[in-house]
Amino acid sequence: MNNQKVAAMVIGAGLAGCEAAWQLANQGVAVNLFDMKPDKKSPAHTSDLFAELVCSNSLRSDRIQNAVGLLKEEMRRLGSLILEAADKTRVPAGGALAVDRELFSSYITEKITSHPLITVISKEIIQIPDAPCIIATGPLTSDALSSAISAMPEVATLNFYDAAAPIVYKESLDMNHVFRASRYGRGDDYLNCPMDEETYHCFIDEITRAKCADIHGFEDKAVFEGCMPIETLAKRGRMTPAFGPLKPVGMVDPKTGKMPFAVLQLRQDDAGDIMYNLVGFQTRLTFPEQRRVFGIIPALKNAEYARYGVMHRNTFLESPGLLDQNYQMIKREGVYFAGQMTGVEGYVESAASGFVAGYSLASQIKGQEMPIFPTITAIGALGRYVSTPNIRFQPMNITFGLIDTPEKRIRNKQERYTYIAQRSLDWVDDFAARKHQKQEEQP
Repeated sequence: MNNQKVAAMVIGAGLAGCEAAWQLANQGVAVNLFDMKPDKKSPAHTSDLFAELVCSNSLRSDRIQNAVGLLKEEMRRLGSLILEAADKTRVPAGGALAVDRELFSSYITEKITSHPLITVISKEIIQIPDAPCIIATGPLTSDALSSAISAMPEVATLNFYDAAAPIVYKESLDMNHVFRASRYGRGDDYLNCPMDEETYHCFIDEITRAKCADIHGFEDKAVFEGCMPIETLAKRGRMTPAFGPLKPVGMVDPKTGKMPFAVLQLRQDDAGDIMYNLVGFQTRLTFPEQRRVFGIIPALKNAEYARYGVMHRNTFLESPGLLDQNYQMIKREGVYFAGQMTGVEGYVESAASGFVAGYSLASQIKGQEMPIFPTITAIGALGRYVSTPNIRFQPMNITFGLIDTPEKRIRNKQERYTYIAQRSLDWVDDFAARKHQKQEEQP
């Protein structure tokens, strides 16, 4: 237990909240970190650990020529707890960074609970504190706190629906219909479940008429595009899944020597190589229908499920006009928001917002100059996105389209992305060096 005077509060021990608390504490600011676990959980949470990954176990691409890969590298160099945990607990995933979700959350929980300046309090917060605080309760914020946030002047909340893909046990797969490979010959980290043309069309027929779970207020238009249910994709067009999550491009079935008509990829979900996630198979089908319809895929005929796919409602703020680029409320100094509720989408983006909010609040409390993360960086570009007026504001993953374009025209896309990444990392390295110097000068 920390006996020092608490200078800041962080509400929510998800990825954003843990990152924010870590950045505050590492700058010498004592923190009370509140989380309603283990006494109360949201519909999507099952673990008592912090930073629980409720959807995929993938933090997406790890190449800096990909925008989220650049964002991860920026955060590594800036001392992110979330990236440290991910690197320590990674599992094979080709060019992506995927983690053992249990080890990942355990690592972060241990780091947070053992930090001398962080006091963890298991309590549901239902009002906005008067003290300097960061609200990082995520898109599944409790009803009581959601009401308190909605009652604040200038606040308007919006809703969308998010979905998680099923997880199956590897030993239950029919390995006669599975081959190991990553797309375009980038290793062999995925289990691939091919389908011929007849099987694919049978699958599409059945998934488009399968029974879905009733979700109050659900409409297809309220679904985040990055987590579109597989049955919704199928209803958009018979071949839509074959050009999306089931695309066979870059794959060769060693049994036939040819590209399959369609292929479902399974990504390792744990370090023990026991469970695998159905990539791109977010769904709201009922549990019996998931077994029946997904069982049409030969490899999954007798699959046993560690977790069925689920869908849940998420809440995010209409952040433009409410938050500044550091995620602080424009009209309420010292109150910050972080995580997916700000309108950033994705694990890494959520952690990045927590980093900025935590670092900024620490600077504010200590009377130091507030950091400005420039929009030549991915971390700064996200801050601009959530703070810039947009008539169709929706949750957004980081993309190179949000980052400032090069000062000179570079026609080759990969060369252009490499230039953008190096420009960003040069700034980050300079900032990290100045940050380290400040910490050494602290009494």
